[in-house]
Amino acid sequence: MGQDIKVRYSDKELEEFRVLIEEKIEKAKSHLELLRSSYMNDGNNGTDDTAPTFKAFEEGSETMSKEANTQLAIRQEKFIRDLKNALLRIENKTYGICRVTGKLINKERLKLVPHATLSIEAKNMQK
Repeated sequence: MGQDIKVRYSDKELEEFRVLIEEKIEKAKSHLELLRSSYMNDGNNGTDDTAPTFKAFEEGSETMSKEANTQLAIRQEKFIRDLKNALLRIENKTYGICRVTGKLINKERLKLVPHATLSIEAKNMQK
């Protein structure tokens, strides 16, 4: 009876995760598009007729938001890449297996962080 230790998630469970991850990829892609279009289109905010000091301040915050958007876009691209890698692991049926302990990653953790490759146990060991 010692065979009840699960080595991997069932195909049905993997399918549930696949759906979840694909939804997240779609959301992440549209978020990325928004970020990209916002820093492509922030050239002219119609502040030409305002006081020069205000304009300088505007340009400063514009540069700031452009950098912040670029950072967010980079993070979003990495997130999409991580999610796509998770889909590959689902294909290979290695999804949800901690790459350090080899044990299954808690299902609740995977629902929150579907691209996780470490169990909480392994993550705590890294600290």
